[in-house]
Amino acid sequence: MNKYNKKTIEDIEVGGKRVLVRCDFNVPLKDGVITSDKRIVEALPTIKYLMGKGAKVILCSHMGKPKGTVNMKYTLAPVAEKLTELLGKKVELCKDICGEDAKAKAAAMKDGDVILLENTRFDPREEKCDPEFSKELASLADIFVNDAFGAAHRAHASTAGVADYIPAVCGYLIQKEIGVMGKALADPTRPFVAILGGAKVADKLNVIDNLLGKVDTLIIGGGMAFTFLAAKGYGVGKSLLDETKIDYCRDMMDKAEKKGVKLLLPVDTAVAAGFPDPIDAPIDVKYVDSDKIPADMEGLDIGPKSAEMFGDAVKNAKTVVWNGPMGVFENPTLAKGTIAVAKALAESDAVTIVGGGDSAAACEQLGFADKITHISTGGGASLEFLEGKDLPGISCLMDK
Repeated sequence: MNKYNKKTIEDIEVGGKRVLVRCDFNVPLKDGVITSDKRIVEALPTIKYLMGKGAKVILCSHMGKPKGTVNMKYTLAPVAEKLTELLGKKVELCKDICGEDAKAKAAAMKDGDVILLENTRFDPREEKCDPEFSKELASLADIFVNDAFGAAHRAHASTAGVADYIPAVCGYLIQKEIGVMGKALADPTRPFVAILGGAKVADKLNVIDNLLGKVDTLIIGGGMAFTFLAAKGYGVGKSLLDETKIDYCRDMMDKAEKKGVKLLLPVDTAVAAGFPDPIDAPIDVKYVDSDKIPADMEGLDIGPKSAEMFGDAVKNAKTVVWNGPMGVFENPTLAKGTIAVAKALAESDAVTIVGGGDSAAACEQLGFADKITHISTGGGASLEFLEGKDLPGISCLMDK
């Protein structure tokens, strides 16, 4: 379990020191206005702790995909404004990342001051984890704090490279992520149930494999369920199917049986003549048993019997991990399966963990977020965590 036992901001002397904090400020914008400040709010405990201890706080983050060029569509200026408002203290935005302006502003800081570097991805060296760029970033500070779980699966200069040059610890957000998810995977309170959804089996191959060694029940829904149903010899009509993974699905079902893991697949399916276009358009669906999907129909959500069966598995669980929707969640008619799963988690007494992305969005939109033990801030990062992979932005931090 030691691979997640990392030093935190509380294990290091920060007073009077310049502390470079990598946050995840990759917030959604519309016409230059932040539409959700959730990621900024989640970084506040770490920032406030450092300010309170008299550190000089130098924040950095990427936003969007400017692909290594300065593109002011992706400036962090709106983030600096929002931070100024939330912290009640002026947060100055540097005109560059580690150039003249950043160096001058960092040198002029007093204890408890906060500045924000410009988008780290404006520099082509960031995503290559270029040692020179990492060194330049590190030269601004005495200590590095990674608090960007959403980018922890990326080996970039500002998420991992900097740690080669100055002492590196995690902030509260990463500490929480690895604490809750690390414990669930290493030492879960049983029964341990995992629910996987989403469109593609290919995205979740290693996750399925890794979880079969850990869980008591594995539930498969979403588009990826159809490849499993095909592996059982069922016709799946026009549903999403990955022909190349049918053997893999068969192997996983055998593996589950050998390990005594219950593998639950949908027993009924919402079918329609085709995918809704646009995605939220009204659509006629009917529910059929999963082994009777008509050849000219497409499966787009789990049916009510499956929702009830999955809900019952959650009711009896003590630890539940959920990643990926059960159907085309963006369509009100095809969101019922996902809503049922979210509701089952919200009503459960178990430790409930929701991996980022669509499942997190579902819980938030439905107003269930406060009833879930932990909603991960990183979609890709939480998936790689469930795969049992080392995350470069975490493995680079000092061990306790």
